[in-house]
Amino acid sequence: MRLIKAIIRPDRLNDVLKALYGKEVRGLTVSRVQGHGGEMETVETYRGTTVKMELTEKVMLDIGVSEPFVEPTVEAILEAGRTGDVGDGKIFVFPVERIYRIRTGEEDKAAVTPVK
Repeated sequence: MRLIKAIIRPDRLNDVLKALYGKEVRGLTVSRVQGHGGEMETVETYRGTTVKMELTEKVMLDIGVSEPFVEPTVEAILEAGRTGDVGDGKIFVFPVERIYRIRTGEEDKAAVTPVK
């Protein structure tokens, strides 16, 4: 079992969700985050004051999957999230020791398998 954390551009979210759904990856959490990577810093004027914008708005996806879904999940995010420009984001894959579905008490693979 793995936890996949992906940080992507907000405008790519719908395409990434559609790609994940197409690969039958279900069950994820979406969070709005701010961060700084390789993007160029921008300077904006706000109420007559010049402000240096150092953090960029991003979206973070947390997806718990069983082993057979790791590669399809990563591929879907890479394909749908890529623009080719700096700032497309990152994907992190972490090992997971245990997973529990709170409603039923199911564990591990049964807890990350979609409910039909």
